[in-house]
Amino acid sequence: MPNACPDRRVVALAYDGLCTFEFGIAVEVFGLERPEMGPDWYRFAVAGIEPGPLRATGGIRIAVDGGLDLLAEAGTVVVPGWRGAAVPVPEPLCAALRAAAARGARVISLCSGAFVLAAAGLLAGRRATTHWRYLDALARAAPDAVLVPDVLYVDEGTVLTAAGSAAGIDLCLHLVRRDFGPEAANLVARRLVVPPHREGSQRQRVERPVPTAREGARLSPLLDRVRTRLDRPHTLATLAAEAGMSPRTFLRRFRATTGTTPAAWLLAERLASARALLETGAQSIDDIAAACGFGSAATLRHHFRTRLGTSPARYRTGLVTA
Repeated sequence: MPNACPDRRVVALAYDGLCTFEFGIAVEVFGLERPEMGPDWYRFAVAGIEPGPLRATGGIRIAVDGGLDLLAEAGTVVVPGWRGAAVPVPEPLCAALRAAAARGARVISLCSGAFVLAAAGLLAGRRATTHWRYLDALARAAPDAVLVPDVLYVDEGTVLTAAGSAAGIDLCLHLVRRDFGPEAANLVARRLVVPPHREGSQRQRVERPVPTAREGARLSPLLDRVRTRLDRPHTLATLAAEAGMSPRTFLRRFRATTGTTPAAWLLAERLASARALLETGAQSIDDIAAACGFGSAATLRHHFRTRLGTSPARYRTGLVTA
């Protein structure tokens, strides 16, 4: 079920040297008119953090709808990257972000935008992430933050951070799922021609993003088959045998292809399936646990708490916190 979110006003920041890719993500997800979503869809505006003229990366000129005063009316503020890890963040911007967060607005950063949140003090005591290249610099900028390396995004409720560039799409779709439910997020994803959902804990980097034809021919059909029978037990030995490989070879090629281990991949798939059933169906927690291969409701609750920071029941009512 979607979260209750009466304020749909989304304000994206613009600044001289704007990161155009990250800004474009915010526009595509929150800024386009979508009549099919009904009258409650997001209302979008662009706030300039400084007087113009503003130029984005590549020399594009930016026209804004107002200044930092727009943050006082925002339900969600998007920080689409920043000029650089070592570039100071203006104090008026930090103050406006703190004020927005204090009255309950959500503040999200994409890629290097996490440095702006750090400068505003919004990462203190919170989990956060950014592009893997900037993690060390962010650790110095926000020593009181709990940095989560090599994930796509982190949701801390009202403060959300995404990793490198394209992970911003995952985070923004995650927010749509929170606000409007999975069907709306899937529709936006189809318009963008991207996967409708990638787990926030998925790795940023994969050793070999494009598998060889031979490995793809063996592994892709196997993974598709496993997704249709998550209720069954799967071990390294059984998966390797089905792929026609020794366990050692299978483990090596699986990690090179997916960036993770079979056990971690299987857990993520089972959690994704459980989340879908919780969002769209009325099955009991016990039935969902069995259908997704967790064996018991207690095991399902354990993994929900460990990976998502909430319980299946709370997730079903839209109170997901991670």
